[in-house]
Amino acid sequence: MLMCGTDVLCDAATRRTAVAGFVAYNLEMAQGVVEAAERSELPVVLQAGSGPFKHAGWTLATIALSLAQMTDADVGVHLGHSKSLDEIEICLRLGYTSVMADFAHLPFDNNITLTREAAKRSHDYGAWIEARVNNRLHTAEFVGLTGIDMLAVSVHNDSDVDGLRVLRKEAGIPLALDDATEVAADTLLDCLDHGVAKVNVDAQLRRAFLTAQSDAVPDALRSDDITKALGAGREAIATTAARIALLLARSS
Repeated sequence: MLMCGTDVLCDAATRRTAVAGFVAYNLEMAQGVVEAAERSELPVVLQAGSGPFKHAGWTLATIALSLAQMTDADVGVHLGHSKSLDEIEICLRLGYTSVMADFAHLPFDNNITLTREAAKRSHDYGAWIEARVNNRLHTAEFVGLTGIDMLAVSVHNDSDVDGLRVLRKEAGIPLALDDATEVAADTLLDCLDHGVAKVNVDAQLRRAFLTAQSDAVPDALRSDDITKALGAGREAIATTAARIALLLARSS
């Protein structure tokens, strides 16, 4: 079922756990993410956004929404890293439950203006929004002027982790950690102790999918059975995503 609102994220922040946001590029990856939610019995966010649209087009959006609506698991559908108000509007109209407005590459004032508009549109549709601030020294101002629900952050070293607690206090809202593929499990859990309530996972899933497909191709070629390779990729996504979801829920 479609997971709407920020209750799950706020609850995760209170319990020092996090909801996983898994990026999908095609049908099989999206199916694997939903399967992971069903296996782990945990809520997840299925992220079908700007990058994946370049490959799959808007069909991916309808696939993600259909899969989320048909499952008994709690699955949000999220537009990640969007630099276009038009794209945000389209996804909201389709029924996306959340978006990320990514205008931090622009001057601070422009970031505020565009993010504020994206937040207004999101809330009008009953969706929540995350965004990134250009300068952490202006975090409280950015959050206050834009009305976002979650602040996107990155972690590259221990000093970044240490700064999350201060950032969370200044923001006054939960934090979303960008692609955590290179972040060690112990460091990742430390981030949850410092205000991170959503963790985006992208490259780790891509690697799992590609490796599984590559391993399955020789056997698939013998019988020209493309479903063997596609199925292997889907299963790799389900297994990997379920493991990560359980880790973030501190249930592994």
